[in-house]
Amino acid sequence: MTAYEIIAKKRDGLELTDDEIHFMVNGYTEGTIPDYQMASWLMAVFFRSLNVRETKALTNTVLHSGEIIDLSKINGIKVDKHSTGGVGDKVSIILAPIVAAAGVPLPMITGRGLGHTGGTLDKLQSIPGFKIDYSVNEFVNKIIIHDTCLIGQTATITPSDKKLYALRDVTATIESIPLITASIMSKKIAEGIDALVLDVKTGKGAFMKNYETAVTLAKNLIGTGDLFGKRTVAYITNMDQPLGNTVGNWLEIIECRDALLGKGPADLMELTYQLSGTMIFLGKKAMSIESGIKKAKELIANGKAWEKFMEIVTSQQGNTRFLENPDLYAKPKFAVDINALQDGYISELNALVIGSTTVTLGAGRLKKPDIIDPKAGIILHKKYGYTVSQGEKIMTFYTDKESIIPEAESRLQNAIKYSEIQPQEYKLILNYLDKNDL
Repeated sequence: MTAYEIIAKKRDGLELTDDEIHFMVNGYTEGTIPDYQMASWLMAVFFRSLNVRETKALTNTVLHSGEIIDLSKINGIKVDKHSTGGVGDKVSIILAPIVAAAGVPLPMITGRGLGHTGGTLDKLQSIPGFKIDYSVNEFVNKIIIHDTCLIGQTATITPSDKKLYALRDVTATIESIPLITASIMSKKIAEGIDALVLDVKTGKGAFMKNYETAVTLAKNLIGTGDLFGKRTVAYITNMDQPLGNTVGNWLEIIECRDALLGKGPADLMELTYQLSGTMIFLGKKAMSIESGIKKAKELIANGKAWEKFMEIVTSQQGNTRFLENPDLYAKPKFAVDINALQDGYISELNALVIGSTTVTLGAGRLKKPDIIDPKAGIILHKKYGYTVSQGEKIMTFYTDKESIIPEAESRLQNAIKYSEIQPQEYKLILNYLDKNDL
C-alpha cells in the first residue's frame, strides 16, 4: 500500500477501503506521508467525494487519533451544540448557561475564528482572565460541579484533525462536505456526548452559500452521528446578515450579557431559544422541543441563566467585574458612524463583507500569529427590512487602527443595499432535520 496508489485510486473516482483511509490519515499525522501527497489526496476527495462508509471510516480514524473523553461518571444525557460558523453568532455563550441551568450536562469544546467568521473562544477570552485551556480531568470535574465547561481543543483530542485542518485551510479544500463532516463529528464524538444539536448556516456569511448544499451537509452530519450512536438533529439557519446587533469579541460579550438579562435582540433570542430548547428536550429535561423552549425562556426571565453564566465565568477564572459594569472596559481609540446614503428600506446587510471588515478592524486574524483586539467591532443600529432616512446612522465601527478607517467606511457602505419597497420578511430558521428526514 502506497500513498501514490491511494491518491490515484480516489482521483479516478474509486471507493477507498477503511485500511487505505487509515493509512493516509495516520501516515500524515505521524509524518511518514508528506504535505504534498496529503494535499493531493485532499484535492482528490474534494472533487470525487467520499461515500457514507468512507466518511465513517475517515471520521473513525480522526476520532481515534487521540483521546476520547469518558463522561460516564456524569449523570444525565450529555448534549452539545455546534454551529458551522457565522457573523455575530454568539449563541453558544448564551445557550450554555441556559442549558446548564436546566440541569442538562453540556461539554463544550469550541474553536477560534476562521476567516470572516467569529470564534467562541476569542469572544470568551475578551473577558479578562477567562481561562480556556484545562486538562481533560479538569474539564470533566467542572462539568460535574457546574453542568458545563467551555474550553478549546486539547492536544490529546483528535490531533490528526488539527494537522489536516491546517492543510485544508491553505489548499482550498475547506468546503468538502465529507471532510467537514469528519472534522466536526470526530471532535464532537471525542467529547463523550450522547446527543448533538447542529446549527448549519447558509447564505452570504456562511461557508455553505446555498441552501441545498447546507441541507446536504446537515444530512451527512446527522447520518454520521447516527452511525456512531449519537442522536443528532440539525437546523438550517439564515446567515445573509449578521446575527444580533454586534460583531466583534467584547461587543458580542456585552450583547450576551444583555441577552441573559432578558434584553437580547429578537433574532438572536429566537435562535438561542430554539437551539437551547431542543437541547433541553434531548437531555430529557422537557417533554418536547416546545416545552424546552418554554423552559429556556423561564430561565432567562427568572435570572437563573444569568446566575449560571456568572458561575461559569468565575469557575473559569474570568473577572466578573467587567460583566457587572461594562463601562470599566478599555475603550477603542476610534468610533466611526456609517450613515444611510438615501431614503428607503434596507434590503441587504451583507454578512460576508461585514465579517471580513470586522477582521481588518482588529477583531480577527489576517495571519495566524496576529493578536486580536477584543475592543474592535461593529454595532448595527438598523438591519434588513428597516426604514432609514438619508444621513441616519446604520452602523458604528470601532478600531484602534486609524489607517484602516477609510477602507472600512467604503467596504461597509458597499455592504448595504436599499430598496424603495419593503423587502420580504427575513426568515431566520429555514428548516429542521433529524434522522427521519434522511
